[in-house]
Amino acid sequence: MKIIGRIMELADDDVERLLEQVLREFHGRHQRLLAFFRERAAAVRHHLLTDRPLTEARELLIGSYFTQEYALESAALFNPSIVWHPCQDDQPSGSRRFILSLRATGEGHVSSVGFRTGTIDSRGSIALAPPTGFVTAPRVVADAGYDKPLFLRKLAELGITDGFVTTVSESLAEHFTIGDLETVVSQTSRLHRARRKEWEPVANAILALARANYEIECDADSDISERVIFPYSPAETNGIEDARFVRFEEADGGIHHYATYTAFDGSVILPQFLATDDFVHFKISTLNGPEIANKGLALFPRRINGMYVMLGRQDGENVYVMESDMLHFWHAKRLVLRPTQPWEFVQVGNCGSPLETPQGWLVLTHGVGPMRKYAIGAALLDLDDPTRVIGRLREPLLSPDENERAGYVPNVVYSCGAVLHDDLLVIPYSMSDFATSFATVPLADVLAAMTA
Repeated sequence: MKIIGRIMELADDDVERLLEQVLREFHGRHQRLLAFFRERAAAVRHHLLTDRPLTEARELLIGSYFTQEYALESAALFNPSIVWHPCQDDQPSGSRRFILSLRATGEGHVSSVGFRTGTIDSRGSIALAPPTGFVTAPRVVADAGYDKPLFLRKLAELGITDGFVTTVSESLAEHFTIGDLETVVSQTSRLHRARRKEWEPVANAILALARANYEIECDADSDISERVIFPYSPAETNGIEDARFVRFEEADGGIHHYATYTAFDGSVILPQFLATDDFVHFKISTLNGPEIANKGLALFPRRINGMYVMLGRQDGENVYVMESDMLHFWHAKRLVLRPTQPWEFVQVGNCGSPLETPQGWLVLTHGVGPMRKYAIGAALLDLDDPTRVIGRLREPLLSPDENERAGYVPNVVYSCGAVLHDDLLVIPYSMSDFATSFATVPLADVLAAMTA
């Protein structure tokens, strides 16, 4: 209110002059800058102490005072995951277009998910399309819908079940929006004033769960390098980390792109789930169940024996396999890989979703050894029973060399997902939590090096 009051005190000539200065300094650095200023002005308009119409210049100037630049990648661009682009039009024979997701870290060590695109040709040569240098902020879909039975089940998984939940649920439709939920929670609190203090933590928990399940939409005409998934929900306050994307194929041939990632609020990590069909519209939701814990969940690219299957590292040390008939609920796990070789004695985890080969599921792993040195290994799981390990590398597939050891976290190579291009294994990987590179190796060489 104070800032707006000061701007309102300015003479029209001063407003015009100040706005001209702002546009002269910043217009070339951003797309849709004027539209964004208008959106910001609209967001703070309720703080105005007058109903008189604003000049366009004054409205834009107010918006500029409530806008700041954020350099998404100023600190690091790392932990990549790669999937094939949904559109493969105009590609020469033997060449495929891919989408690379990356953990982008900027000021305050806040992480978001950014994207690049590129191609791999018939010889295995990789070409990245240059980014435009702009970012278009996604729009949060205000009318995103919630399914009442699923929402109540998630509340039950979190242990949020009392009279307040029952009262709220009775007033909700089978499908509702966040606005509907906020209205019902507010009305229920007012109707039961005597219990407001008792029910306030429950009300906050209900709304927090809803806000952790949301949808965003990017500009469909934007370059993919301009799209970003930036922290939005309370659980993501301090960042979105290590998205593991997978191209998931249903039994009927339907294709979806899913990702698991870690939300961090500064003290607690929370595994989250993302779904998109076009890399324009993204639906974010919570994962639930007793086995949703720790980092590094990775979904298999199809159902196995009718079940969804996912890798996890619930204890921070070993790799487990989980099965479920529902994507968002996971209740049981089985141990699959434990630290075995000296270069992975501290912990072993996955480096993204398994890759299907005729010989089995190829799982890239990461191992941590002495001096917190990370290396990438591999294991082979049975196609029909992924809890059965049929092969494993004794030595690392990839270790940091002298050019890769220096960075924000030294002595680390790490990946969140690879692809198979014909018979070539393509691994995008991060170097010491700072930058990203690629490694390629014939699949046959990797499989030949496996030991039973």
